[in-house]
Amino acid sequence: MLRGLKWIIASCTVVLMTVLTSAPGFAQKAGASLWQDDLAPIAATAWNYDRAAHLLERAGFGGTPEQITVLAAMSPAEAVNHLVYFDGVDNSHLLPFEHSGIHDPGLEPFPPSRPATTELAKATGEALGIKVRATGNRRLQAVVNKFFYWLRASVLETNRVAYWWANRMVASNSPLQEKMALFWHGHYAINESKVRDYRKLLTELELFHDMGTGSFRDLMVAIAQDPAMLSFLDAGVNVKGAPNENFAREIMELFTMGVGNYSETDIREAARAFTGWNYVDLDFVINEDLHDDDSKSFLGHSGDFDGVEIIDIIMAQAVTAEYIAGKIYRYFVRQELGAELAAELGDILRNADYEVAVLLETIFMSKDFYSAASIGTQIKSPVQLTISTYRKLGLENVPGVPDFNRATGALSQSLFRPPTVAGWAGGRSWVTPGLLLERGNFARDVLFPDINFIPPDRRNGSREIQSVAARIRQGMDITSATQPSSLGDGRIMAESNMLADRDEDFNTRYGSFRGWQMAIERVKPIPRHTARLNLSQMVMEQGLQNTSEVVDYFIGRFMRVAPGADSRAMLVRFLDTDLGTSDIDSAQTYMEDSLRLVLHLIMSQPEYQLG
Repeated sequence: MLRGLKWIIASCTVVLMTVLTSAPGFAQKAGASLWQDDLAPIAATAWNYDRAAHLLERAGFGGTPEQITVLAAMSPAEAVNHLVYFDGVDNSHLLPFEHSGIHDPGLEPFPPSRPATTELAKATGEALGIKVRATGNRRLQAVVNKFFYWLRASVLETNRVAYWWANRMVASNSPLQEKMALFWHGHYAINESKVRDYRKLLTELELFHDMGTGSFRDLMVAIAQDPAMLSFLDAGVNVKGAPNENFAREIMELFTMGVGNYSETDIREAARAFTGWNYVDLDFVINEDLHDDDSKSFLGHSGDFDGVEIIDIIMAQAVTAEYIAGKIYRYFVRQELGAELAAELGDILRNADYEVAVLLETIFMSKDFYSAASIGTQIKSPVQLTISTYRKLGLENVPGVPDFNRATGALSQSLFRPPTVAGWAGGRSWVTPGLLLERGNFARDVLFPDINFIPPDRRNGSREIQSVAARIRQGMDITSATQPSSLGDGRIMAESNMLADRDEDFNTRYGSFRGWQMAIERVKPIPRHTARLNLSQMVMEQGLQNTSEVVDYFIGRFMRVAPGADSRAMLVRFLDTDLGTSDIDSAQTYMEDSLRLVLHLIMSQPEYQLG
């Protein structure tokens, strides 16, 4: 039955595109068409449940009817302020990240590659805190093992950080704090595969949590001095006399001003101002002897500027406030943004001295935010989809089955692994035919968990490592176990790896195996419970009498855009047929699976992808 439902999902692409441009559903009808582009505050008399639901959907990740009712009982100003100014909100139940204790002395500075590691060990007699064995075969093996250990351990611990963050998104009483952190994570996009240190990624995430709705200027300075960003954009090679332009270019192109508002000369001069900026482990440092303190010409200003002064000059540009305000607007409201409204939003942010909370308050209070053009027109990102699903189900944490990282990755959004320095494209790129199918599969895996699930953090996916592990378990010696022929799949091993494997000082393939083995020994496992659902209880507590009421309740609870009348009628017929009755009371002892099937169909609708 479940597999047979996939055709419904696969046929939804055209339907979804139609929904985006057609007449509004029930949530959209609540927004007045004349409100578009109007930043004037919404009146208290216009406030209702649907608009409170829209606010919670966009300023957070949605919620249960009970949570929406609480906001609806407030005035619009009270509801907005409750979400935007969250410092006094009780989040004592949110625990700090529990480190596995995997980082050892000697790992910093971590070499850029395995060859760099072994060359360092040969030259100095030590690398990664491991001394080279004086004599014997494979003298560098322990060093190579440690190199691969940290690569694997950092990936696994990063996955744990992603789970920890996802749990915060589900359980937080200040969802806007998490939503803004997610925004900045895409804005200041860095990838674990280059940073290779979960601690730096976690530290940057904590910056977003602490500063995400505060001063954008202060956040920009903090990011410019953040070890994760410095690592990602090659700060170590940005030195006096040979400036590296990576960070200077991105700070203007992606982080503050946008393309076309600076010159190549401005990039070169800014790069000089950031020379010598680097990090040691988790600390920002300035190497004064590598810093260019000579005069620079930047955006019409001259002086011996350092990086902070460059940022302040950027902040003084009118285009900066407009660019950032526009990007925040598109994230929370809609993609279409006219020049007049963009300028108005930029003025608000600049006049607020770049305090992001002031801009957010204005947006969330505005008639424009509740207009027909804004409600129910945003395609949920994979993270938004998964978190909103869990929040609307009333869960208090993220299930371990299905795996959160694997599920969002299949939907094209992996936390701490954006595809480019520009982050994720978003919008309609989230809903190709294949991705729509995966969205339906995610809903199925939540409602009907896979009993054959194998935790991905406990099993390496590399066939090469699996082959070595199997041979060693059979009792083979390292040389025999690591022969390329053990792959057995016709792949050709790279000549460099073959040479490394013949090196009497170490065996690369064995090091890769031992690195993974050491990593799973030390990295704490992700909890693997399934979603604890009882849809039957949910239906009975609501006092629903028949299948029509059940479908309407599920639609109202889980969707911000109502499906068409034909789709609704199909859902009712399906539930009638599967239960063998339309009477809920008579079916209450056996209806759980049927309720899950109809909810799966609802979550597979094109309208469910909108928020």
